[in-house]
Amino acid sequence: MSINVIRIADRWYVEKSARTGTLVQTSAGSTAELLADRTSIDLAVGGEEKELPEGRLQAPVTSPCRVVAQMTNFVSHIKDSGFNPETVPLTFFRKTSHSISGPGDDIVKPSHVRFLDYEVEVGLVIGKDLPVGTTLPPENVADHVAALVVTNDVSARDLQLPKTQFFEAKSYPTFTPVGPRLVVLEPGDWERFAELRLQLWVNGQVRQDAVVGDDMLYPPLEALRGLTRFQPLSTGDLVLTGTPGGTALKAPPKPVEIIGALLPPAVKWKAFFKAQARNTSYLADGDLVEIRVATADGKLDLGRQRTTVRHESGVDQ
Repeated sequence: MSINVIRIADRWYVEKSARTGTLVQTSAGSTAELLADRTSIDLAVGGEEKELPEGRLQAPVTSPCRVVAQMTNFVSHIKDSGFNPETVPLTFFRKTSHSISGPGDDIVKPSHVRFLDYEVEVGLVIGKDLPVGTTLPPENVADHVAALVVTNDVSARDLQLPKTQFFEAKSYPTFTPVGPRLVVLEPGDWERFAELRLQLWVNGQVRQDAVVGDDMLYPPLEALRGLTRFQPLSTGDLVLTGTPGGTALKAPPKPVEIIGALLPPAVKWKAFFKAQARNTSYLADGDLVEIRVATADGKLDLGRQRTTVRHESGVDQ
């Protein structure tokens, strides 16, 4: 059974219940150092259960680290984006680790951003280095993925689309809420990855809801094999595995898309975002975003994340 680790005031605890846990006796200040000290985690599992200290839960993945994400990796999201799942390649983008925030921290929309979107994702936390050229047979995946986390890949769509790049649009501070738990995998846990159900609510309304095995196009084995052709991964790095359909952004109807392709870029994007201004699904000031990822029986439960959207003061552009 997986081990749930949380972080409060820069100290690590094995979570036993909503209010109790055991302090991990470690000097680890980072996720990488914690995973390298696995013995201390194992000892805490059987340690004395005490009341957890007061304090805000911190992100269980610490920066600096690499944050790599899969693009359009759920069939439902691919279709929402106007693409054909049969022709979508395995692709990646990077985010800054400075974008990582805690599971209860506010999501802050910069004043110059107009259209803020959400994406529930499962994060893989690397537990063993993967140099470029690593051969990764199926039976060895669990040796390199130490833990799973809930993540939200927050996106500034009005920056992402016209610039045709993701780095800036997804890398602002608080654009990668992580946690609440670092779910450290035990033997048999990895085999249940496909059973995980991803759910996201905004103000209590379901926006995203999918099971990995029913919807994911490129599973983690293929993703890690693809990455290690060119990108080294180190202990403590975070790999986001894609999001299902239901995001605020959706592709326009085909006739509109065809007409738009004939327009000069400036005219096309002005018309597109004028239409998007009528879309009430983008995140508004004060919205409560809740995320849960778990198997149906709750044996593998990454926890429930609750964040509130806050619009940075200033004049929107």
